[in-house]
Amino acid sequence: KFYQHATTEASQATLASVSPVFAVMKLDKEGNTTYFEKKKTELYQELGLQARDLRFQHLMSIATRNNRIIMRMEFLKAVITPEFLLILDYRNLNLEHWLFNELASQLAGEGQLVTYSLPFEFRAIEAILQYRISKLQGRLNTLQPQILETLEALVDPKLLSVDRSKLHILLQNGKSLSELETDLKVFKETILEILDEEELIEELCLSKWTDPQVFEESASGIDHAEEMELLLENYYRQAEDLANEARELRVLIDDSESIIFINLDSHRNVMMRLNLQLTMGTFSLSLFGLIGVAFGMNLESSLEEDPRIFWLVTGIMFLGSGLIWRRLLSFLGRHLEPPLPPHVPAVLKKSQPAAGRVEIKNSLKAETFGLSRSTLTN
Repeated sequence: KFYQHATTEASQATLASVSPVFAVMKLDKEGNTTYFEKKKTELYQELGLQARDLRFQHLMSIATRNNRIIMRMEFLKAVITPEFLLILDYRNLNLEHWLFNELASQLAGEGQLVTYSLPFEFRAIEAILQYRISKLQGRLNTLQPQILETLEALVDPKLLSVDRSKLHILLQNGKSLSELETDLKVFKETILEILDEEELIEELCLSKWTDPQVFEESASGIDHAEEMELLLENYYRQAEDLANEARELRVLIDDSESIIFINLDSHRNVMMRLNLQLTMGTFSLSLFGLIGVAFGMNLESSLEEDPRIFWLVTGIMFLGSGLIWRRLLSFLGRHLEPPLPPHVPAVLKKSQPAAGRVEIKNSLKAETFGLSRSTLTN
């Protein structure tokens, strides 16, 4: 037993020594910022959480544990309490500008947060959601002009061939657009899961259960749960608008691809028709070239002595080849031209409006007869 106990203590000490260390940025209600490093075990014990709560397994999540809000927005890992906000692993190039220049002032009320008059957790949640929406909006603003410029260059009817470099750029932009659509979908689903459960919205209002003044305000008519629901719905609508814009870009890409394929098919048909015409011309020359082959053989006849025979045979060859080629071209044109629409006789054209007028007159007569009967009945 003593050996097992010593082994357990040694293993725990080893795990504690290798446990990850979080670089923590702490912001309070006034925007004061402090920085420190703390082991994961010590941090979740101080916050009253479990070890699994600080794993941040999903790219986006909003959960509540022991009157704490745990948020994950891609690279951003945050823990919100009624008194302060903790940003974990803040040493990230994608977050430095926002963390050091904007977040503290927003929490202190110097920014444009709508929830400044509400408890601290409202400001923290709004600041994080605003940051996430602004990042998604920036990605869409970067992709949209690139995609439109590429599509405009690809759909140009003056180009007989498609630039492969433009297609490669369009493929990369399409992948980026798909990733953006996925991120927007995850953002919407995460917020929608909270909006569908009233208990989750109530749990997000931390100060309602810890601050007696806030609890009295909620009892007197200021419903903080409703304010939290409006806050989440606002950012859900913004994400929905971004998703609609991304969807329009996706539809535009699909339509442009259809136009590109149609143009390529048209150019391919032109090349095939030109190839067919040249083949028919070669066939015509070969057919009447047999005459020259016959006269070019080393056979003696009385015709080779006449100087006019050469020009006569050459003229017959070219004239016959031209006539055959012309005949084949006319045959090709008749079979490749689209059929004309069927001819509508003039009698039918005139009879249709007349029949329509007769039907209208009959309906008007029926309505008039019905009105007169109702009048007599009254």
